[in-house]
Amino acid sequence: MRILHTMIRVGDLAKAKAFYCECLGMKLLREQEYPDGKFTLAFLGYGSEAESTVIELTYNWGKTDYVVGDSWGHVAIGAADIGAAVERVRAMGGKVTREPGPMKHGKTVIAFVEDPDGHNIELIERA
Repeated sequence: MRILHTMIRVGDLAKAKAFYCECLGMKLLREQEYPDGKFTLAFLGYGSEAESTVIELTYNWGKTDYVVGDSWGHVAIGAADIGAAVERVRAMGGKVTREPGPMKHGKTVIAFVEDPDGHNIELIERA
């Protein structure tokens, strides 16, 4: 068994796809509209769904706001150059909520950014 994807509900699919693709460097793998259900699914990631865990963005037509629950934590993404990743998010108008630096009580360099819907994304520096 393996994790296939994490689903995130979004209020503006175009903005969310731009954030994950342009800021975080993911690729849109597939997108499908479901007119009978009035929703669209977009799957994004760094590799194929057959071999990698991906993000599923769910846009429920006409719904623009969600409350991010207090049980939600974050999605973690490895970055070779965390400073450049944070600057790319900032340059695209994204929100940086924690600048790069060592994690509390540890040495791993991390940063946090938010997607357009307020979901936390942890960036972890990887060599």
